[in-house]
Amino acid sequence: MAKRKRRLSKKGKRFFSVIGVIFVAIVASIICLNLDVNKEKTNTKGNDTIKKEEPKVEEKLKILDLESNTRPYAVMINNIKTVWGYQSGIQDAYMVYEIIVEGGYTRLMALYKDKSLDRIGSVRSSRHYFLDYALENDAIYVHFGWSPQAQSDIKKHGVNNINFMSYNGYTRDRSLGLASEHTAFTTTTDIMEGANYYGYRTTTDEKPLLKYSVKSVNTSNMDGAVPANKVYIEFSASRSTSFEYDSINKVYNRFQNNVIHKDYITGLQYTAKNIITYQVENYTISGDTKGRQTIENIGNGTGWYISEGYAVPITWEKSSRNSKTIYKYKDGTEIKVNDGNTYIEIQPTEKNLTIE
Repeated sequence: MAKRKRRLSKKGKRFFSVIGVIFVAIVASIICLNLDVNKEKTNTKGNDTIKKEEPKVEEKLKILDLESNTRPYAVMINNIKTVWGYQSGIQDAYMVYEIIVEGGYTRLMALYKDKSLDRIGSVRSSRHYFLDYALENDAIYVHFGWSPQAQSDIKKHGVNNINFMSYNGYTRDRSLGLASEHTAFTTTTDIMEGANYYGYRTTTDEKPLLKYSVKSVNTSNMDGAVPANKVYIEFSASRSTSFEYDSINKVYNRFQNNVIHKDYITGLQYTAKNIITYQVENYTISGDTKGRQTIENIGNGTGWYISEGYAVPITWEKSSRNSKTIYKYKDGTEIKVNDGNTYIEIQPTEKNLTIE
């Protein structure tokens, strides 16, 4: 009986040994299978993460909504020295034109689109050559009165205009203590209501005058580029505009006759992201007792595009009063401007322009 027990014990050992091997193999297989599954899950999650990161959020322009078909409006802004420090809303314009008027002064025309503003102005009268720039932007033209030439041309060219001499779309701020002609301010709501009152088209199919870039436009290596930390633009013996570059905020601080140009409501200095400046001939209209000016702005010439610390030479061309002015680099390609507001400074010929 003792010998039989030992034989059964050996068989049992062999049996359990085989069973043990099989068990270990099964356990190992299960572990490997789980590892593979987990690895696959990890990879799947990883792939999902990669797939989620792949679509990049498209950067959109900040200065204008390129998908908007809202028609812009152009407001004539008083810029006689008396009102410096009392002007409002200019910083919210996406583009501002500055051109010489009688007396050696300048006047501003500010363009707005998709804005809601409670104070713009003060609003002053029209001069006929500003119409060319309202037309090239397909803008509703807002003014308070007009010169005889502007009155004639508005009718001749069918310019959609809101004249506050015949439409009460303004309020007077008499608290400023200024003469009455310097106290008329408007709002975007007033302008929109005026456009609806006259039945003007409030949408546009026109593209913006300028081509904008979301990413920074590097002009430093372009042909003829020069540093532009200070820009001085003379309009007359008594009137100049200048800009100084703020390298931290990458904008130009604006001055008039070396005085800080600031907003009455915010108290902040006006700034420009882009400056386009060029010269055209101007002269006094024959027989005009007020000394009103006209300019030779149809044709072509040279100028400068200035942004982010550099100025690069450009050309300009305007074939008719209602055609768009086309700005190009020296190589003939149309310029792209940085995402931000633009001042277009149209300066009389033979006046001083300094870029340094």
